[in-house]
Amino acid sequence: MTEFSRGIINSAKRIYKDNQGSILRTIVYTIGHFAIAIICLMIIADVSFWIALTDAIIEPLANSVWYFVLDKWWASKVQKKTVTS
Repeated sequence: MTEFSRGIINSAKRIYKDNQGSILRTIVYTIGHFAIAIICLMIIADVSFWIALTDAIIEPLANSVWYFVLDKWWASKVQKKTVTS
């Protein structure tokens, strides 16, 4: 393994360790969002499973990034409030 590869792996481990709670909540949210989106699209929009699946993957991935950013921002505000109180 090259030094570059080890650096990437160590960085990924550090990012995961520093954000473990947010990352795990984001993954659970994303999986639930996939299922809900597929069901809603198939029932409401009367589209095929494959079309619903495609939309259900792309749209929640974008929402997951948004949720992660929001969660990190929110947690930083709660932590600051707790420290100053």
